Formats: sequence, structure tokens, C-alpha cells
Amino acid sequence: MKRSVLMGIVGLGLLVAFPLVVDNPYYIHLLETIMIYAILLFGLDIVVGYTGQVSLGHAGLFGIGSYTAGVLVMKLGAPLLVTIVAAVGVTAAFGALLALPALRVTGPYLAMVTLAFGTIIQILINEMTFLTEGPLGIKLAKPNLLGHKLDEKEFFWVVAVLLVLSLIVVDRILRSHLGRAFEALRGSPVASDCMGVSVYRYKVYAFVISAGMAGLAGSLYAYSEQYISPNTYNFELTVLFLLAIIMGGRKTRSGALLGAAIIVMLPKLLDDIEMFRYVSCTLAVLVVVGAAVFVKRGKATLARVAIPVVGTIALAALSFVLQTMTDWRLSIFGVITLFVVYYLQDGIIGFIRSTLNMKGSASADAEAARHLPKLDDAVFNAADAPAQLLDARNVLMQFGGLKALNDVNLQVQRGTIHGLIGPNGSGKSTMMNVLTGIYVPTAGSIEFKGTSVVGRTSADIALSGIARTFQNVQLFGEMTALQNVLVGLHHSFHSNLLDVALKTPRYNREDKLGAARALALLQFVGLDDLAGEEARNLPYGKQRALEIARALALNPQLLLLDEPAAGLTAPGIKELIAIVRKIREHGITVILIEHHMDVVMSICDTVTVLDFGQKIAEGNAATVQSDPKVIEAYLGSADVAHA
Repeated sequence: MKRSVLMGIVGLGLLVAFPLVVDNPYYIHLLETIMIYAILLFGLDIVVGYTGQVSLGHAGLFGIGSYTAGVLVMKLGAPLLVTIVAAVGVTAAFGALLALPALRVTGPYLAMVTLAFGTIIQILINEMTFLTEGPLGIKLAKPNLLGHKLDEKEFFWVVAVLLVLSLIVVDRILRSHLGRAFEALRGSPVASDCMGVSVYRYKVYAFVISAGMAGLAGSLYAYSEQYISPNTYNFELTVLFLLAIIMGGRKTRSGALLGAAIIVMLPKLLDDIEMFRYVSCTLAVLVVVGAAVFVKRGKATLARVAIPVVGTIALAALSFVLQTMTDWRLSIFGVITLFVVYYLQDGIIGFIRSTLNMKGSASADAEAARHLPKLDDAVFNAADAPAQLLDARNVLMQFGGLKALNDVNLQVQRGTIHGLIGPNGSGKSTMMNVLTGIYVPTAGSIEFKGTSVVGRTSADIALSGIARTFQNVQLFGEMTALQNVLVGLHHSFHSNLLDVALKTPRYNREDKLGAARALALLQFVGLDDLAGEEARNLPYGKQRALEIARALALNPQLLLLDEPAAGLTAPGIKELIAIVRKIREHGITVILIEHHMDVVMSICDTVTVLDFGQKIAEGNAATVQSDPKVIEAYLGSADVAHA
């Protein structure tokens, strides 16, 4: 039996036994609240931890779930199952309404939009007295389930069951192709689009799932508190939710559970000045002792530990100066957040895993993939296509008054390696970006397999058969090598959310086949031994190879390689040439941008030369190499070249 399964069974057993062992309703309610908050944090972590978006609107979504349940009970006397389903559905719909416009902006703008949403929801709840009773709030009793009136302990068990189900469903989503798509958005939105994973679509998808989880938590909270009012769903609650994700640790369900416990217990702690004094003094002692141990073992410097040591001692001293904590709560939250962001960027759970050198689930998945049936190198097939695969005519790419590409023609024949060279700033990478939809050309036509790609999204172009690598490596750094390639295989997964949640035979079949194909592609480029290593930890040359493997996962007919030999050593360049030749042997057409002329001249069938955005030469390697215009572009003038 897996350790995680065993721990899950033990945890569920403890939850079931808790109300039987602890008879105090206060403690039962406290743990119940932690479980409800954890459900919301499972969803919030999808948005914050995986897609990298900052949402300040989840307190509002939480309120929508609560009031959906409250209004249905007050107006219609709806049973528990109906209110839960309605709360999830209504909140998910509001999440979609918020996400569709909001996720077109990023960073602080997204934070402001979601904060405004949360504020508007609180105002509406307060003002719509005909529906919500306004400031008076709504009172509820414990619900009926299948005709039976639940008491405090029985409702606790209902929450516990829904917590476990939520944890299982969210964990399955985040371990699936959907979770990899969400995480890829955080790593590199540009690369995600070029892997066929639409950034905007999956941001909205993640937000809707997260909103649904907030709605479920909100409905349970209404029954748990038995009274809801507008003041509950305020900015302080939003700060608490974000603080929980940051402190517990993003991208971990255990981090969400720990974060929920912290935000439930922290306000109670700050309400009791005596308890706060005991805890702050204990924390100061632990930090001082821990800092001394880390410095002695060489894991930290005195300068690194000075601020946390001084800060916790100052906090302990401050607790004896203050007579009440009520007016200092938000300030304490802010200080704690700054401390965690600076010193525990992976949260408490991440810090524990790093300290104990625990292997993450991603590495375990990579290890499991090794035991699947091996596939041969024929893991991609170039479908039949016309002899002329790509036809770009009179392409103009203008940025203001600058013409990065000026009336460029580029015809690429199927099954060839087509070199694209020129001095720095000649327009090579701009052409790559135009061909893959990152830029829409100002004028001109681009046809791939006889169909125009102008105006299509990068994701759509990628799925049509054009894959690429990047001049500056664009890997998903926190994901393993295997997971990076699996993102490239995203198009091969057809399982929906229900398939993933229930682990249907279709999903299991796709998951196993995908892992085997990804491992075969890593083997193709010589990285199968590093399948479980995070991409950001790979040597630079291996990162270049991983980008190629990920691009090949799209099963492309045309592969664009943007300076793949940049920064490589001589042995690395030799390996790269061998890989590119193998790719051509599998029937895949290649466009190669490269500054290493020996690479271009040794493997390219045709070479096109750009200079200042214009095509100045084209032909085979020998012809181009001796062209006076090319010599002048690289050396300054033909006379200098022959001097």
C-alpha cells in the first residue's frame, strides 16, 4: 500500500473519531471550519499556486456560495444536496463571468479587478435586502439529509467526507493533463500557447474550477455557522486566504490544509493577548535555536538569519507592551506575509520537504513511467503534405516606423532542413514569431499546407502542425523533464474533467500511453535518465535538448529551431546535429536559425539569408557562403572579406 494512501486512511479515521473523542462543541466547530476553509484553499491554490494568478476575489465567491445556500433554504426550504449543487453551479458561473474579462489582464491589474469584484459582491449582499435580508443576515438550521435531521457531529462527518472527496478530485485534476496545462501557464505563457495549450482558455478553466470549490465551501460554511451576514466576506478574509496559501505552501494539498488551520487559529490567537504572548515567546525561542543550528551546520549565514531572529524577538517584546491585539491584526498579518514570502517562498510544507530532502510526487511519477512498456523512436509521424510545405510571400512586420521584416518571401520544401541566417537584428526571430502566431504580420500571406495561418492563435497554429523552440529557453522550470514533454502531448489527451475526477478507463489509458510516449521522446534526445529532474536544474545543453523533445511531442510536420546550438560546447553541438538529422529522417521538415555557420553549412539543404529585415540571398550552403551580399552583411564589405 502506498504511503500516501495509508496516510489518507489514517487521516480519515482520525477525522471520523474526533467528535467521538472530543465532546466539546467549540473544538468540533473549530476543526469543521478548518476543513471548510481547506476546501476553498484547494481551489484557490489552482489559481495562485499553479497558474500564477493573484486573485483577491475569493472572499466574494465564498460569499456567493454561502448566500446561494442561505437564500435557497430561507425562501424554498431546499435540502442539503440541492443547496450544495446550486452553490457550486452559481459560484462557478460567477467565476466564469469574472474570469472572462479579468484574465485578459495580468499582475496587479488582475489583483485590482478581482478585489473590486469582491467588494461589489459584499455591497450587493448588503443592499439586496429583498433577497439577502441585507445587514440583518440569514439564519439557518443544521440541514436534513435523506429525511434525517443532522446534529453537530453528523454534520461534521458530512463536511469531512466532502473534504476528502474535494481533496481527491483536486489532486487528480492537478496530476492530470489539466493540472500540467495550468502549471505550464505559470512557467511560460508564450511556450504554453506554442505547445497548443491556450493560455486564456485554461486560465478561465482554472478560475471556474476554483470558483466552484469556493461555492462548495461557502454553502457548508452557511450551515456550519447557522448565520451569515455581509460583513463576514470582507477584505480581511481575502488576505487570510492568500496568507494561508503562502504560509502553508503552494502546489500542495497538505499546504492548503496547514494554511487553513493557521488562518482559523491565528485570529483566535490574536484575540487572546495572553495566548499570543506565550506563542510569540515560543516562536522566538524556536527561531533563535533553529538559526543557531543552521549557521553551525553551514546552511545559513548570520546575515541571512539576522532579520527573522530580531523580528521574532521584537514581536515577543511587543506582545508584552500591547494590551490588546484587535487594532493590530491586519498589521500582524502583513508582517507574517512579508516574512514568509522572503524566507519561506515554498511555504512551511515546501521548507519541510526541502529540509528532509523528500521526493516530490512529480519525481515519483517519472519513476513510475520507467516501468511502462517502452515505445520505439517512431513516436511522431509526419503526415503526407504537398511538396511545398510553407509558403510565405511579401511578409511585412512593422513596429511603428521600424520594418523588422520587409517584403520577405520564404518557401520551405517538405522533408528538408532550411537554414535561416543573418546578422543580429536581421529579423530571423521575428520571422519565427510571425510563423507561429506570436506576431500578426502587418502585410503579406503565410500558408502552411495550403491553408493561411495569418491571424490564427499560436495554440491553433501549433495544433495544425508547426512546433518551435525559443532563442531564450522557455521551459516550465518547476516541472520535471517528463512533465514538460507531457505538456507538448496535451493535444493527445481527450479526457474531460469528469474522466479525470473519476479516473475512468479512458483517462487511465491516455495517461499511461502519454507517459510512455513522453519517456520515449526523452530517450530520443538522450534525456530519459533525467525524466524526474526539474527542468530548471538541468544543464543548459540538456535544457536545449528538452525543448526539442517537447516540441516533437506535438507531432509536428514543421519544426522551427531558434538558435539551438547557442551556448553549447563542441560535444553538445555534435549531439545536436545528430538529433536534427534524426528528426529529418523521421520526415519532419526543419527551419533552423543558427549563428554557428559550421552547423548550418553541414546539415542545411537550403539557406535563406536576411539582413535588416530583407532577404538578400538564398540557395544551397556553398552558393550562399560565397555570395558577395552575404559576405558584406557579415564582414562589412566584400573588399574587406578579400583583403
